[in-house]
Amino acid sequence: MRTSIATVCLSGSLREKLHAAAAAGFDGVELFEPDLVAAPETPEEVAALARRLGLSLDLYQPFRDAEGVSEAEFCRVLRRARLKFVLMQRLGIDTMLVCSNVATASVDDDEVSAAQLRRLGDLAAEHGVRIAYEALAWGRFVDDYRRSWRIVELADHEAVGLCLDSFHILSRGHDPAAIEDVPGAKIFFLQLADAPDLSLDVLSWSRHHRLFPGEGCFDLGSFVGHVLRAGYAGPLSLEVFNDVFRQTDVDRTARQARRSLTWLEDVVADEGSWPSLADPPARLPEIAQPVGLDFVEVRAEDTGEADVVLGQLGFTFRGRHRSKDARLWTEGRARVVCNEQQPREPEPRLAAVGFEVEDPAASAARARALHASVVFRRTLAQEQELPAFRAPDGTEVFLGHPATEGGDPRWAPEFQGGHEPGASLLTGIDHVNLAEPWQCFDEAVLFYSSVLGLTVAAAQEVPSLRGLVRSQVLRSGSGACRLALNVAPLAWDQASGYPQHVAFATDDVVTVARRAVERGLVPLEIPQNYYEDLHSRFDLPAAEVETMAELGLLHDRDATGDFTHFYTATVGSVFFEVVQRRGAYDGFGAPNAAVRLAAQSR
Repeated sequence: MRTSIATVCLSGSLREKLHAAAAAGFDGVELFEPDLVAAPETPEEVAALARRLGLSLDLYQPFRDAEGVSEAEFCRVLRRARLKFVLMQRLGIDTMLVCSNVATASVDDDEVSAAQLRRLGDLAAEHGVRIAYEALAWGRFVDDYRRSWRIVELADHEAVGLCLDSFHILSRGHDPAAIEDVPGAKIFFLQLADAPDLSLDVLSWSRHHRLFPGEGCFDLGSFVGHVLRAGYAGPLSLEVFNDVFRQTDVDRTARQARRSLTWLEDVVADEGSWPSLADPPARLPEIAQPVGLDFVEVRAEDTGEADVVLGQLGFTFRGRHRSKDARLWTEGRARVVCNEQQPREPEPRLAAVGFEVEDPAASAARARALHASVVFRRTLAQEQELPAFRAPDGTEVFLGHPATEGGDPRWAPEFQGGHEPGASLLTGIDHVNLAEPWQCFDEAVLFYSSVLGLTVAAAQEVPSLRGLVRSQVLRSGSGACRLALNVAPLAWDQASGYPQHVAFATDDVVTVARRAVERGLVPLEIPQNYYEDLHSRFDLPAAEVETMAELGLLHDRDATGDFTHFYTATVGSVFFEVVQRRGAYDGFGAPNAAVRLAAQSR
């Protein structure tokens, strides 16, 4: 099925937008009128550029306040439309988007609107074009696609059909099932956008907060399924108004947009809607969710400080890599690689995360199909080649086979000259917390959910001394793989950078903390006020609270269980956490996040 993207989704000039859309693999574009008006190229030059790039010009939009008006006003509408139809002929575009009227002077009369659309259709037909009528979610009277369909039916003109927009339908909570009652031939165009679950007026929500499919809360798979079962055979087109996308790199945003459609096509295939099409898209390789976190990598010119902290936490030095300037530390199934091979930063940072997957080749094929950027690392003979891809924030994502029970992963023997591990107090990596630049947070959520198949939880906001921190968790169904993404306030970037961390799991956090302190670890300093509040909230024994205060432990509890944890100081932009979960507690100690952020800020 063909794909398209509205030029309003992208930053830059019209020429830059067309080049980016073509490079990302789109088949066509919707031409947003302000982009053409501001362009120095003539319509003929725009059309020629699109042809050279292999792009079709699928829709001219928008044409506003066209129906439900007085006769005098409609005469002016016809004059505007005639000039636009001539322009569309010069561009080679055969469909115009006509929005439902939002003006207060409009008439609430379906017969009037239909009659005017019929006359507009007569004029369009004379120029070899057609009009796609769309019910805006904030339309003065027509704000429901079912009413716009009634008006199109009354117009009864071959050049008059519908444009269906997922945002206008789903943001109002309208049931899309009735789309299947519309003849597919009368659905002239389909526009798609996702959105977060916000309590805003629909106009503000639409203009500033739309997202690409898979980045929000709309059930776009079912929505598109209804449209396809109605018989629609036109392009899947993205129309996303978003303040971030209009500022960020045009090529990157176009790739992000195309990835979202590839993901959506696969979701729709699961709905069983593609078989009705003559050219269904290729399915993505099926993969299972990751079964665990394989390793994390800390990278810097000198990772010595990280080595010290890991030793204090009880990790065993397992050796140096035989061909790279890297060291491996392990404790149980928790594995940390300290890499000094061609680092970009002098200070330690969290550079890579390895995931254990059942079939690395299949997961890598899925990542490539979703346009993930491949990471190349030179390997010698007899070394494991771990497929790797770069996440939107630059973090490298590696895919490896699961380690055997109680054993090391296949790549571990490449590290030589270390010590044999003894009894372990840490059981593995509980979760990884990554900081995302503000401009790629939503893209990162889509990347990890679509490429790895992780499930997205609801977003949360955590207060810090420098503003709210937005956080979203992705996880495997088993809970063996947890990934928390945070977008920090801009003030953090102006200081030392928002820190990232790795949390290790244990069944005895007090012993791990005491051992670490005895080895010289200075835990993150937690104020005494926190422990007084902790005692009042949970009615913990005074001796237990004293132990927590002595070792810098924090605590949380819910109806399912409890959570005790502590943090190390930050090294570069990395720190570590040790956590103990009891019962079925599945959170991350969110009530303690503000205390931790304040302590780190100090």
